[in-house]
Amino acid sequence: MESFERRKTDDHLAEDAWSDSLRGTIIPDKGWTQHYDLVKEMGDCHASMGDYPRARQCYDRAAELAPDEAGPYVGLGVIHLQSGELDEAETAFRVACRLDPKSSKALCGLAMAAQRRGQDQRAFDGYLKTLEIDSDEMTALLGLFQVSCRMGSFGQIIRYLELYLEMHPGDLSVMFSLAALYRRDGRLQRSRELLERIMLLDPGHAEAQNLLEEIDHSRVESIDRRTTCLNPMG
Repeated sequence: MESFERRKTDDHLAEDAWSDSLRGTIIPDKGWTQHYDLVKEMGDCHASMGDYPRARQCYDRAAELAPDEAGPYVGLGVIHLQSGELDEAETAFRVACRLDPKSSKALCGLAMAAQRRGQDQRAFDGYLKTLEIDSDEMTALLGLFQVSCRMGSFGQIIRYLELYLEMHPGDLSVMFSLAALYRRDGRLQRSRELLERIMLLDPGHAEAQNLLEEIDHSRVESIDRRTTCLNPMG
């Protein structure tokens, strides 16, 4: 019984220290530090505002409250990644992956760390794994696009851009990226169809207009070459 009372006292001391550390936060501590979801949400809020020390406190507390949840470790990984601490970021993301092997955010975090290190193939594989779990993960889609451009490998990214566009048919940035890749892949008609769609939705889209003009110019040159070949004396 005595050990139980001592443990309760220790818990109260720890909670008082936690409350002291959170003075000045947006939400006053009225027992909310005992609720995992609220503490995790506060960590996300502080992280989004760039207040990493308080975000770290919240994530540490959330990990204490729910040691089997991957979320706090994903949050810690993001903080380390933003701070350029790649080793620490990878450690946090790996812990999150062990707790939840299907955590798309943890897998994406590992891929982002690999990309920061210049390990393109590892980043490429990580982004693909992320998108296999969640094809709607925009960060992974952007990362895969960047790595694909450096590696000169576009087959996979085209597929995932197509999937994303099916779910978000009005996303002009993805539409334009896909049109550019179709053009690069020689699928000029597919590219033109997307570009014309963009121009309907946004008549002032200069990049789409320029790419359309390039495609038209390429077609004229191609026709001229074929005509010259058929009529060499003309």
